[in-house]
Amino acid sequence: MFKRTAYLITTLSLLILTGCQSTPRNTAHQHSTIDALLAGVYDGSLTLEELTRHGNFGIGTFDKLDGEMMMVDNRIYQIKSDGKVYTPALSMTTPFATVCEFKPEQSFSIKPHSDFNNLKTKISAVTGNPNLFYAIRLEGHFKTMHTRSVPAQSKPYPTLKTVADNQPEFYMKDIEGTIVGFRCPQYVAGINIPGYHLHFLSSDKTKGGHILDFEVISASCKIDMLDRYTLTLPSKAKGFAGTDLSIDRSKELKAVEK
Repeated sequence: MFKRTAYLITTLSLLILTGCQSTPRNTAHQHSTIDALLAGVYDGSLTLEELTRHGNFGIGTFDKLDGEMMMVDNRIYQIKSDGKVYTPALSMTTPFATVCEFKPEQSFSIKPHSDFNNLKTKISAVTGNPNLFYAIRLEGHFKTMHTRSVPAQSKPYPTLKTVADNQPEFYMKDIEGTIVGFRCPQYVAGINIPGYHLHFLSSDKTKGGHILDFEVISASCKIDMLDRYTLTLPSKAKGFAGTDLSIDRSKELKAVEK
């Protein structure tokens, strides 16, 4: 009887530990806040290895704002301000990122000649509920792709708007690749980016960036509805602790995301 009881306790403990280590289904996990990034909190405070424990799909940036992050199929890519794509070490850190375990419930094709605004309209019609989070993945052939990436910064860090005013932009034509990102509800203003935030990676893994616009030749879209949301904050980061996050930075965000 004692052996059986001990076996059951051990088995239950292992199940509990395994459950704690896995990411819950339909969960968006975020590190830090968009307003902190807008204010210039660019020091990395979470390793990429730690980030991968929360998902296999997502977007963000890197320590010192060194380029755009794209995580797809459990691999992380870094699109730097030279427009090239790099594979960062998992020991590198991020000041801001959003990830999930991507398991889509919906898929549909995107009409030829669709642009970013057409995509937003289509996804809104398909998803219906504007108060949830959605992870978005497109695979396609694009007539044009307009992206940008931010360069690494030095202290004292400028605001993100100042960086964005001088960010390199990239114009690609007749290119195949993957779009990854999220649509967040409006009530997360100040925490994340309300609306759409998408990054692009070319099929040959050489080009990409934060998406400003595009035109589709042919594409398919998959959507993962996320009804859980977790947030970790950089509690040990001096920059985060010393930043006034009571300021309304919505106008700055619009200027950065345009």
